[in-house]
Parts: sequence; structure tokens; C-alpha cells
Amino acid sequence: MAVSFKYWDDCIDPQNMEEMWKQPEVRTEWIDAGETQGQRVHLSRDPEGQSYLTQTEMRAVAEIVTRIHFHSQIDPEMICAIADLESDRRPLSIRYDKKSKVTTIGIMQIAPKTAEWMFRECDYSSYPVEEDPNILYRPFVNVYFGAAYLQWLSKFDDEDRTEEFIVRAYRGGTKKASHKSTLPYWKRYLSVKESFLSRKHFDGPSPTQAPTSPTSPVSPVSPCSGVGLNWDVRVSSEDMEQMWNHPDVSKEWTKSKERRGKVRFSYDKEKKPYLSRIELKAIAEIIVSKYFSTRGIKPTVLCALAEMVSMHFVDGIEARAGIMGIDYSTAFWLYTERTPQFVVQAYLAGPKNVNLQETGPMWLKFEQVLSSYEPRKRNQESCTIL
Repeated sequence: MAVSFKYWDDCIDPQNMEEMWKQPEVRTEWIDAGETQGQRVHLSRDPEGQSYLTQTEMRAVAEIVTRIHFHSQIDPEMICAIADLESDRRPLSIRYDKKSKVTTIGIMQIAPKTAEWMFRECDYSSYPVEEDPNILYRPFVNVYFGAAYLQWLSKFDDEDRTEEFIVRAYRGGTKKASHKSTLPYWKRYLSVKESFLSRKHFDGPSPTQAPTSPTSPVSPVSPCSGVGLNWDVRVSSEDMEQMWNHPDVSKEWTKSKERRGKVRFSYDKEKKPYLSRIELKAIAEIIVSKYFSTRGIKPTVLCALAEMVSMHFVDGIEARAGIMGIDYSTAFWLYTERTPQFVVQAYLAGPKNVNLQETGPMWLKFEQVLSSYEPRKRNQESCTIL
């Protein structure tokens, strides 16, 4: 019988559920989504209907597991980054490797045989995986065995191993920890982990404040400055080609002496990466052209929303992750059910907080920002989103 979870309560012990509610960020996120403590909490769903953990939930699970079972000796951010890479944080994810003929499952993509071996031989016995392998689909159980494997790798052959060895060995096995085949995984891991750290520790401006230089061209960054990764690490080669083909972007990047394969982000004084308005507009135009060309969505509207939500910061601001700071389920509901003015106000304040008197100024501010990208229409209802 196939495993299926609709609610957190279907895949978590009551004690861990209490721990989740005790996490301030999780509590806020769940309450904002309409959940109530003491009642079943819905799991989020991606566009294909698959359940997944939000980044806030993922971090909470990692922190709880490492604190209770590993005395906080394992970096929760390492777990979060690997979960992103392995499964997109989907608890029911399954992958079959044709070459090794091994099936891995769950958030951390653990092989049942590996979990059973750690349970039997390495004294990781908090969960009876030998009795019921399907419990590996449960987030806390899967993260527990993933963390256990990371701990085992950290002392492989009785040596203290580096983070790079641990991560590359997690992906390809200990024999390929230094093989070229695991190097791309390590680079992707660094990028994902950086984004988790940026979101967790970001102390920058609120959505109503601007970064140091939000409209300036790409700022030269010394390769020795310690600033993080560049565009080419975070963007596919196909999308980068389209960015270079955009005349305004090409002009801006060429002026800033960027080179193909090594395009730097702009950074504020606190070394937080952000996009220029030209870059942001180009991304919006590319996305709309590729995926929404027949739906009447305007790139300039996306730009104005992004500026108000994240002020162009690549990793978002505080609890709102990324440029647009939106999860799929909320975006889809707003997209299909509401008027443009409601969409904008609900996007910025939350669908349950829309009040014309209180959030009306947001709509006016949005129109002002929108005018930076296109001439503002006299009739404020003429903003075309759908």
C-alpha cells in the first residue's frame, strides 16, 4: 500500500508536533496559513500535488532532531541544504539509481538498507526501521537517519573529516568523496546552504526600506572579499544565455566588466546579494515569455511586487524567502480566485489581512513603484495581472 500524508499529524509523533509548535517561526507560519494548535496541520503541496516541507519547517525539523538526538553536534544548515538538493524537502520522494540498483527515499534520500545497517550496527536505534521500513517516509525519522549518516561520515576511518568530504561522500559514497563526479554537488550545496544562512541571519531593511544601492549596476567585488557565489552557480546555463541575450542586461554586465561564466551579483554594504532593476525586469520578462505568454501576466507587475516584498534581495527578507517571497499554494489561490487589487494587497499583507482602509496605502505605494517600470495608468483598476 502506497504511503500518503495529507497532514503533519499523519507523519509525526505528538511530542515532535509539540516541539514544532514551540518553534516561533513555525508557529507564526502555521497560524498565518490558518492552522490552529490542537487541530491537524496541513502539509504544503507543490504544483504536482506532492507534499513538501517549507524552509521554515525544514529548519525546525533539523534543529529539533540535532538537539534531541545529537546534542547539537551536527550543523542543521548542512541537513537543510542536503534535503533541498536530495528531495526538494519532499518526504515521499523516491529515487532509483539504475547503476547501483539502490532505491533511496524521503527528505534526505536514505536507502532502507543504510538505515537498517545504522540501526543494527551503529547503535542509531531511536526509530525501529527494521520493523517498518516505511517509517523512513516520516520527516523526523528520515532526518534522524540522514543526520546519523552525516555523523558517521564525519569520523570515517577514525579521522576528523572536512565538511566537503562529508557532503561529497553523502552524495557519492566515501570512495568518490574526492572524485570529480561529486564536485558539482558540493558547489550546489554551498550555494543552497548560503541561501539558508542568509535567510536565517538576515538583519537588513524591512520591505519598506531600500538596500544600499538598489538601482546601481553590478558592483565590482573582490574575489578575496569573502562574498558568496555568483550568478552562474545559481542560474541554469540556458537562463544565463537568455540573460546575456537581453540587450539591457548585456549592456549593464559588459559595462561592469562581467564575463560569461563568472557574472557577479551586486552586494549591499552588508554583503547581501541583490538584483539591479534591469536584471529583475529581464528575469520577469524571460519567465513570463517562457511560461505565461498566453495568460496576460505583465513582467512589470512582477517587478513592482518583488521590489516591495524583497527590495531585490536574492535571498529575500526575513521570513519571506527569495525575490518574490511566496509559496506555490498561496500564489495559485490568489492567481485563480481574486481581483488584481486584492492580489497585490494580499500578496504584501497576507490574504487574511486585506482591508481597504488598512492595506489601501499598499496599493497606492505599489502603483508608485510600478510607475518605475512602466507609465502608470490613470485608472488604477487597469493594472493587468491576469
